[in-house]
Amino acid sequence: MEQKIALITGATSGIGEACARKFAQSGYAVIITGRNESKLAALQTELENDGKKVLPLVFDVRRSDKAEEAVASLPENWRQIDVLVNNAGLALGLDKEYEGDPEDWNTMIDTNIKGLLTMTRLIVPGMVERDKGHVINIGSVAGDAAYANGNVYCATKAAVKTITDGLRIDVAHTAVRVTNIKPGLVETNFSNVRFHGDNARAENVYKGIKPLTGDDIADVVLYAANAPAHVQIAEVLVLATHQGSGSIIHRTN
Repeated sequence: MEQKIALITGATSGIGEACARKFAQSGYAVIITGRNESKLAALQTELENDGKKVLPLVFDVRRSDKAEEAVASLPENWRQIDVLVNNAGLALGLDKEYEGDPEDWNTMIDTNIKGLLTMTRLIVPGMVERDKGHVINIGSVAGDAAYANGNVYCATKAAVKTITDGLRIDVAHTAVRVTNIKPGLVETNFSNVRFHGDNARAENVYKGIKPLTGDDIADVVLYAANAPAHVQIAEVLVLATHQGSGSIIHRTN
């Protein structure tokens, strides 16, 4: 059987890194992308030492020209991508909308929305032509309803939901599947990035509750990818047990 290929954006940490490991362990050849060349190289070495097939691509999804160059550079035997995991994304700041930093807004919009669209535009035409493939977008519970001070981040994840739904409609005449995975509270470096490296503030996000891990979400992503060909897992909301919604979290002292 021909080895399947998965391309995972934002594979240098968190959910993306966990997805790279899970897909590689499941027998996929993995294309790992991200901005940090040394972290990609370390992950590549780890997986290759375990006998896995890995190809790193160093670029920022915010740069559509660099993304296009990277995809165009793929060797012929890496071009027929079976699964695209649009994971690259981030939150910046937790301020009232009228006090937010426009630079943070631009970075979130350019990464979470435009970056996802760029990768979709580059990869999905090949899937449609081959009449097979799977796009898995990493959304968020934040895309279902805004929470206090989440404004623009929540808006970007609401856009991910709508973009995912729209793509699913657009490829319904093909065998290409489209999935939106919406995690709740996941302990990664997400909060460290949101608070611009303020580790103490980031740690408070997870106090009093056992959050999800990157591995937990990667398990769901892999399950969706490995479902029978006639089964399309359209959308999955994954929350920690004591999280009721994006804003309702029960914490213990």
